[in-house]
Amino acid sequence: MLLAKGRYHGQLYRALNPVYARDPLSGAGAARYGGRFNPVGLPALYTALTPATALREANQVGDLQPTVLVAYRADIAPLFDTRDTAALSAYGADAAMLAHAGWRAAMLAGDAVPTQDMARALIADGYAGLLVRSFARGMTEADLNVVLWRWTSDASTLRVIDDDGRLTRMSL
Repeated sequence: MLLAKGRYHGQLYRALNPVYARDPLSGAGAARYGGRFNPVGLPALYTALTPATALREANQVGDLQPTVLVAYRADIAPLFDTRDTAALSAYGADAAMLAHAGWRAAMLAGDAVPTQDMARALIADGYAGLLVRSFARGMTEADLNVVLWRWTSDASTLRVIDDDGRLTRMSL
């Protein structure tokens, strides 16, 4: 079972722009630019359950760019499961709204972004993040992401797997 009572325990992966690789727990890039599930100003970590999904997520436009793949040991709760249609409906959402490709254009135009509004409601209700399918080109419903808004608390831990300290020795 992927989630046990709203808790995810296992590895997560994130493909980072090398600019942000020295601090893989910051969420600064997402806060600066905003994302499907976080408005500008709200830090978030967009992680995936597999390395391939993480790489595809981070390189959705154009050619593959320099990327640093990071793995984490995660024990995160509570997570909202977007695969639960009844739970989605309780937040006025459905699968089509999650998949809507126009979220970025709406955000840049200063318009409401329903997925960001849903994220705000989930955060207000105490969720640390959500489990959601990848909408990157070529991905399927089996390719899953975990978007985190709170990754360290009494209920959650997220640790970078970097036994040799490689990230702290990176030079850019």
